[in-house]
Amino acid sequence: MGRPAPIEILDWADSTNAEARRRAEAGEAGPLWIAARRQTEGRGRRGRAWSMGEGDLAATLLTVTDRPPAEAAQVSFITALAVADLVQTWLKPESVRLKWPNDVMADGRKLAGILIESGKRDDGRLWLAVGVGVNLAQAPAETERPATSIAGVTGRAPPLASALETLAQRFAVWSDIWRDFGFAPIADAWTQRAYGLGQQCIARLGSETVVGVAEGLEADGALRLRLADARLRRISAGDVFFEEA
Repeated sequence: MGRPAPIEILDWADSTNAEARRRAEAGEAGPLWIAARRQTEGRGRRGRAWSMGEGDLAATLLTVTDRPPAEAAQVSFITALAVADLVQTWLKPESVRLKWPNDVMADGRKLAGILIESGKRDDGRLWLAVGVGVNLAQAPAETERPATSIAGVTGRAPPLASALETLAQRFAVWSDIWRDFGFAPIADAWTQRAYGLGQQCIARLGSETVVGVAEGLEADGALRLRLADARLRRISAGDVFFEEA
């Protein structure tokens, strides 16, 4: 197994993804997990704010890859599996599910989110900022969908350092599988923990909204959606909402 990337914990950051971007643009390559005990300008997908409470986890892996952008984007599924492994250290495994494209759920409530950003280096390779936010101690009150935290379920928040070590270790394990065997075993493992497969959902795709039944992942990680007229629709990017979530 490859060694987990080292971890650097900052007392404060505007955003761990922003910190990773600054370092990448200055020429750093990592791999390095950059975490912050306090984050004031955390971001989620599509420019949304990500609220971090005291004791929660905000961390970003800075790394580089030779993979093309479309293939490199599969790292989001690797990250989701690593976060699920982290969460299952404290919660019942059957309560933890993964919602396409980047949410980790506990008993139907959002517990963690993932934000992947990238850019091209001078050597032609991509730098990746693999951002992770996990509600260890607190869950934000005002969210579009219900949220929860590990402490909210168990009554106790995991120590930040321990959670980060587990995250780094599990990410290394799934990265090795991806490197050695490709995306298929990653997709299979993700599907085994998937939230909402076989259920009707609403997919918001920018200016378009699509309703259908989530059937599973395509070979490249796109969501396969069966529409009411039986046509199949590939969803490569967007937000998916189920009635229960």
